[in-house]
Amino acid sequence: DRRVPRLATQHAGILGGMKVTINLPDAPYRAVKVEAARSDRSIRDVVDEALEAWLVAAEEAEDRASAEAALAEYRRDGGEAAESFFSSLAAETKATYGSTEG
Repeated sequence: DRRVPRLATQHAGILGGMKVTINLPDAPYRAVKVEAARSDRSIRDVVDEALEAWLVAAEEAEDRASAEAALAEYRRDGGEAAESFFSSLAAETKATYGSTEG
């Protein structure tokens, strides 16, 4: 195993860095090292970028799952389009309180 000695992250509004040691098998370590050299960046930068991309992808997947669950609930419960809902709400309000036009 190869060690990437330090990993500074700045995700989710955390300012500053945290020192982390990770153990990588030889093949992934060599791949990261080659990518770092190829792109003239440090190993730390390559690992930071990969972790950030992974966190963003995980958050986007969670958002998609949440949106899909909300849509499924909307369809299951016979939801109504926002325009229709607000039109009926406005009509109810007008019937209850009268017109506010002056």
